[in-house]
Amino acid sequence: QVQVVQSGGGLVQAGGSLRLSCAASGSIFSIKAMGWYRQAPGKQRELVAAITSGGSTNYADSVKGRFTISRDNAKNTVYLQMNSLKPEDTAVYYCNLDLVLTTYVRNNYWGQGIQVTVSS
Repeated sequence: QVQVVQSGGGLVQAGGSLRLSCAASGSIFSIKAMGWYRQAPGKQRELVAAITSGGSTNYADSVKGRFTISRDNAKNTVYLQMNSLKPEDTAVYYCNLDLVLTTYVRNNYWGQGIQVTVSS
């Protein structure tokens, strides 16, 4: 059984920083792509940042230059460093992991979601 647990959200003032973590545990062979999404009230879930197994990254235009995604394969963990936070970054943040469980089984998992609130 696989568990995906997020941590690191909270309340911060505009201009501040937060670091989100998302760790997978269980019977995991490897992890392909890892990503962070967010969903603000009344809006659709959107991709914030993603990183491939080879380390290539891509970011939403709204967070480029402020957010950094990284991964620690030994810990099955993906991070999102968020700097220069703005009130419009307020949302529930979700990690998404593309996990290879066995030679023939590959599944997609979501974290439980974590609130990030940026006050002005």
